[in-house]
Amino acid sequence: MSEVTRSLLQRWGASLRRGADFDSWGQLVEAIDEYQILARHLQKEAQAQHNNSEFTEEQKRTIGKIATCLELRSAALQSTQSQEEFKLEDLKKLEPILKNILTYNKEFPFDVQPVPLRRILAPGEEENLEFEEDEEGGAGAGPPDSFSARVPGTLLPRLPSEPGMTLLTIRIEKIGLKDAGQCIDPYITVSVKDLNGIDLTPVQDTPVASRKEDTYVHFNVDIELQKHVEKLTKGAAIFFEFKHYKPKKRFTSTKCFAFMEMDEIKPGPIVIEL
Repeated sequence: MSEVTRSLLQRWGASLRRGADFDSWGQLVEAIDEYQILARHLQKEAQAQHNNSEFTEEQKRTIGKIATCLELRSAALQSTQSQEEFKLEDLKKLEPILKNILTYNKEFPFDVQPVPLRRILAPGEEENLEFEEDEEGGAGAGPPDSFSARVPGTLLPRLPSEPGMTLLTIRIEKIGLKDAGQCIDPYITVSVKDLNGIDLTPVQDTPVASRKEDTYVHFNVDIELQKHVEKLTKGAAIFFEFKHYKPKKRFTSTKCFAFMEMDEIKPGPIVIEL
């Protein structure tokens, strides 16, 4: 095992333990954030095509399954339903598997599958996404108007209230695009960045859009800002990146984006430019 791989496995193991610790202490926001960041790193490694990886294809598949379990636990912490949850006790069984991934040869303990092969990005890597400059032609590229497969997203719960501090909830209703019906698995990534582009809060993804109608993609989801408005630095802005899956290139692409500056935040509806 190379030093690079040894260091990588140590970082993954430490991240998994941190998430489980937060989970056991009831610090759910921190646990969800840790699980989701680790899941994206694992998914990225599981989908890596480079030749210098020390992981075999079967090991990459196991890494992808661990990522799926992390996503399931994250979703369970955000769910109000108790049935079919992926429990903390289940998650703790993953640590020895991840630690000994190079020698692990037993059957994976959970009936899960890695996520489909797509380019998965960790928070802060969004700038590496491809931006589309031209509208793609051709009809029938997208699924039916009503989506059959729902993606859970990575939305986080509302923060506890503090005296004299303002919490912000943003409802994303819909986005207007001339080729809305052709977008596959569309969702929106919401981030809060400072003047240097540094994330001030955890990045959140909406679930896949609920429906497409004419020239609109409908979401109707609430985003809970993960920092009190008064604690945001001067010049901060809230970014909304519209993303969709491109099957021919097999990755998720940013089609367009919009942003709100802090002086635009006020009660009631607002339409922002793409």
